[in-house]
Amino acid sequence: MLSFITSPLSHLLKWLPLGASPLDGLLQGLVGACGISVLGNLMRVHLFVEAESDENGGKQWTPARRSQAKTGLGGALWFFLVMGLLAVVGSRVASLVVLEFCLRAASAWLTAGPQRRRFVQQLLVQCQFSLGCALSCSLHFLHEGAPQRWLCLLLAAALSGFLAWQARRLQHHVVVLYKLHSSQRYCGVCISLLSSGCLLLPMLCRVLMLTFTVAGIASISIINKHFLSATEALRFWTPLTICYTLLVVYMQEEQHRQPTGQAILNTVVVRLGGLMVLMLTVGRWADVLHIFVCFLGEASCLIPTMDLLDLHPHRSLSQSSQG
Repeated sequence: MLSFITSPLSHLLKWLPLGASPLDGLLQGLVGACGISVLGNLMRVHLFVEAESDENGGKQWTPARRSQAKTGLGGALWFFLVMGLLAVVGSRVASLVVLEFCLRAASAWLTAGPQRRRFVQQLLVQCQFSLGCALSCSLHFLHEGAPQRWLCLLLAAALSGFLAWQARRLQHHVVVLYKLHSSQRYCGVCISLLSSGCLLLPMLCRVLMLTFTVAGIASISIINKHFLSATEALRFWTPLTICYTLLVVYMQEEQHRQPTGQAILNTVVVRLGGLMVLMLTVGRWADVLHIFVCFLGEASCLIPTMDLLDLHPHRSLSQSSQG
């Protein structure tokens, strides 16, 4: 009877991420979820300050929009859901997600043209789950073989949790009190945002570029460890590079024509669907399961933040002038 129970359990564990222990996966997922939380809160701070600096943009931040930030029990459930999904996704599939986003970000940057600022904001919204995978891959790569790996990951989780808490406090403070404090000029945080808030978006871009650069190197190393020979690696990387280059170009053209939330969700299905077909060809069944987890992760990160895609004060100004 015991073997009847443990046999399916042992098969199930083979589908979970390859790592030293489940604790390592949970801590890596915690760091990734904290990184996503920091990015989302700082994006809301940036867009709110940008809207308040514009006489028409502030109207977009109605009380309903102010309450759309993830708070209370719903925010906690969202955080633990994302943490669990990142903990379950295997390092191999997480690495592919990171490399795919790097390719997509480079293509978007080169083809954005005069609307580069707007597409940068869209990329920041779209990169949330990819950022969690990037942090998870980087930690897996940097701490691989460490004698006290769990302690290193615990320290990283504590630091990332502190940063996420501070970013959440900043977002709440700005949304509630920025207008009053910036007019009265007696709050150092709000005065700093009033004078140099325009630097927040470039800072986020630089930090993300550094994060994905490290994660890209880690991802290539993680994926290559699964191959026994250069021929097998070439058989994997050749269709991946060709197919995803063509796929990314196609998706960028679609987003230029239809830069809406629905189009962005469609690109998620196309991207991960293409990755699933590739894994069915040259991957393993565990990778297919992890791609299904990535579907849930992308949806859990994108759907609650779709309102950020509609907050573009400069766009609203141009529309009002045309009207």
